[in-house]
Amino acid sequence: MNDEFYIGWEDKAAPRQRRFVRVVVLMLFILALGVAFVLAAVQHATDASVFEFGEIKSFSGVLQMEPYPHLLVMRPGETAGCLTFSTYYLVLPFKHGLDREQFAGLDGKNVSLKGTLIYRAGQTMVEALPETIKAADKPVQELSGTEIVDLGKQTFEGEIVDSKCFLGVMNPGELLPHRACAIRCIAGGIPPMLLVRQKNGSLVDLLLVSAEGKPVNQQVLDMVAEPVQITGEVERQGDLLILRADPDSYRRLNKINDGTGK
Repeated sequence: MNDEFYIGWEDKAAPRQRRFVRVVVLMLFILALGVAFVLAAVQHATDASVFEFGEIKSFSGVLQMEPYPHLLVMRPGETAGCLTFSTYYLVLPFKHGLDREQFAGLDGKNVSLKGTLIYRAGQTMVEALPETIKAADKPVQELSGTEIVDLGKQTFEGEIVDSKCFLGVMNPGELLPHRACAIRCIAGGIPPMLLVRQKNGSLVDLLLVSAEGKPVNQQVLDMVAEPVQITGEVERQGDLLILRADPDSYRRLNKINDGTGK
């Protein structure tokens, strides 16, 4: 008998069996590398975002409560006809928005505060320490560009996200895996955004308010992290893009929000 067969107690397998096993192991190794490469290639890339956790900085500017609390901060140097200020969204630690009633008396006034920066793609937010928000002892500075610019009625398709996580506290702060967290943040007063991914890959984010310009946090909770289509009036207020629409008019889209854009 010249046929080879495996004997478990032998130190080495038969030559032909050794060669076969080597080939199979090599093929499996190459297959595993190929699968890993394909999986990595199809993953949705996350955009650059920053949360300066643990780094407390001082800020000062004009506090605005509408449509959501934000701080208008003077830009240094010559602005050459551009906006003279930057807009910083204001939220509180954890999953809480700024208490509008508590700070209503400071609306439109110069304030100082301390907090942590959150930023992404030109949008900035401050996680403010509420006990540090105080009126500043100086007159309100003249800021050009605070008027509301009407951009007309438009239709967008995108995903409702909570602005705090999306801008940097979580990455990615979007899509179905982040749904539960986003719902809690928006329910806690974090401003909701409509995130629109354009065909060229760039992002457009619009603050969501009602047709009357009021917060819509509680009305949008059951549509967070789902593909929606919203038609409404678009306004620009400084750095902010605002979409006015009745949440009852939002239309769910029958697409799986898997982040591929397809």
